[in-house]
Amino acid sequence: MANAERLSRLSLVEKAVELADAESLESVTVRRLAQELGVTPMALYWHVKNKDQLLVCVADHLLTEVTAEFDAAAPWNARLRVMVEALVGVMRRHRYMPGLFTMVEKQELPSFRRATDTALDLLCQAGFTLSEGYSVSIYLLHGAMALVDSEPGHPEACTPEEAAESRRQTRLALESLPAGQFPRIVEYARAMEEEPDVDAYYAFGLDLLMSGVEAMAAKRTPSSATQNSTR
Repeated sequence: MANAERLSRLSLVEKAVELADAESLESVTVRRLAQELGVTPMALYWHVKNKDQLLVCVADHLLTEVTAEFDAAAPWNARLRVMVEALVGVMRRHRYMPGLFTMVEKQELPSFRRATDTALDLLCQAGFTLSEGYSVSIYLLHGAMALVDSEPGHPEACTPEEAAESRRQTRLALESLPAGQFPRIVEYARAMEEEPDVDAYYAFGLDLLMSGVEAMAAKRTPSSATQNSTR
């Protein structure tokens, strides 16, 4: 238990993340956090004004991982992939992140601004204009969110037995389609009962996201000139 004297914004945010991970984002309230920390709600208001500001702090704290150190000598696409992988990793560990993004103003988050600026710099090195780079960064953000949201066999969605039964029912439904009209779907149905390889799913998804960016970059002339950068 913390006390009011030892309480800091960081300890408050870390407890909020712990509570959200264990239960849900909805369980994160000032009153509940005060109870968990062993202080009065007023002690928390020294650090956050309300729940909205608390959620901003939580999002900012979690996104700091996206701009972790990487090899500065690596090619732009390798460094950008490290960022996207880090973003996916954060969202996999904290499943409420996509929903949290819709509840806060992302531009208020210092960590989001840092990640965006870093991504823009890397994309400028690849030959994109700043406007194009911003569009690409948004595409990668939403692509990463969709990747996590659509994870096969999501562990929180159902029990392993329920997941296996769901796959079996899907296989039966697909196999019942007219093979003459939908030969590839019927053929694909055979794989539906297998337990999904989640690591392979994410590796393929990240390759798909990055290959589109790399293919477009290949049509441009990478530039270190200042015309594409504000530096």
